[in-house]
Amino acid sequence: MDDKMSKSIKIDFNKPVMTGNELDYIRKAFENSHISGDGFFSKATQKLLEEQLGVPKVLLTTSCTHALEMAALLLDIKPDDEVIVPSFTFVSTVNAFVLRGARPVFIDIRPDTLNLDEKLLPEKITPKSRAIVPVHYAGVGCQMDAIIAFAKKYDLAVVEDNAHGLFGKFQGQYLGTFGCMATQSFHETKNITCGEGGALLINNPQVIERAEIIREKGTNRSRFFRGMVDKYTWVDLGSSYLPSDILAAVLLAQLEARAEIQKNRKQVWEYYAQRLQSWASKNQVQLPFVPEDCEQTYHMFYMILPSLATRQALMEKLRENGIISVFHYLPLHLSEMGKKFGGQAGDCPVTETVSDRLLRLPLYNSLKPELQDLVIDTILQFSP
Repeated sequence: MDDKMSKSIKIDFNKPVMTGNELDYIRKAFENSHISGDGFFSKATQKLLEEQLGVPKVLLTTSCTHALEMAALLLDIKPDDEVIVPSFTFVSTVNAFVLRGARPVFIDIRPDTLNLDEKLLPEKITPKSRAIVPVHYAGVGCQMDAIIAFAKKYDLAVVEDNAHGLFGKFQGQYLGTFGCMATQSFHETKNITCGEGGALLINNPQVIERAEIIREKGTNRSRFFRGMVDKYTWVDLGSSYLPSDILAAVLLAQLEARAEIQKNRKQVWEYYAQRLQSWASKNQVQLPFVPEDCEQTYHMFYMILPSLATRQALMEKLRENGIISVFHYLPLHLSEMGKKFGGQAGDCPVTETVSDRLLRLPLYNSLKPELQDLVIDTILQFSP
């Protein structure tokens, strides 16, 4: 981005925010003389998440992508296995399993929450089905009771892609605690961030030891440091999935401030909803829907415009006023790779139309009311 363009931007789509202790904790990590993986801050962060969420084990990773790849390894996904995934998601959700040779079976989304449509699961099952990967879009929980019941009936694993949903709930239970495993993202755009980072939540204690091995390049190094073996060696598949303790230091500071972060995001989200409701109803614009049995995370605020043309026109109007808005996922089943797995137009009609019409508005922890008013007032002046 050139200087002229950067100076014209008033409101970014996203802005990472320091919550207070990040720099102090980074300094302490250096003072501890341990800034590689699994240091003091890594262990403290994992313990905080385990206790808060009530899961047997949390392992920090370098990204949500890598957490998904670990999940695929732990499930022993093999060539020609089938994994049911929504087409409306980030490519990592699918890539993690395709890398193991699996075939993605794309499923459409619900028109209300934009989550995987659980009613379509029966038509996607085959003898090769191995797993379902629900994505809690925008931090609003999928219908996990129906998904888990279906998975149990057909002996399928459930891996929750909870990149948007840390501390969200479905029917009073934390997202990420329903499936055998779940993955989290701490990317720059997430509510709680360390720039780049993720975590694997393990709800099945039987795979914890193997998960530690996979994360340590396929070695039993973790057992060595616990004094369980006198030397460590290569015992399984694996890779280098440990994040630096510097990143964990940033993450711990953010997690300790989670209540304040969520409070601020809630205020921004609810202000959008309040001021845009009448305009949206008048102009046939769909705003986010949160079912009564879901406690959302206020991860994003989106609008679904009547058409692609109106979406693009509103994006341009916002841009002219120095406001950055963005669309979201393109249908994976219509991508170059998706078509190689048999994807074709019409397979996921809700995904196809939503992708063309969805627009995300600026939402971050420190978005000031006066700046948010500029966004809202610009929208109110627009007629689709």
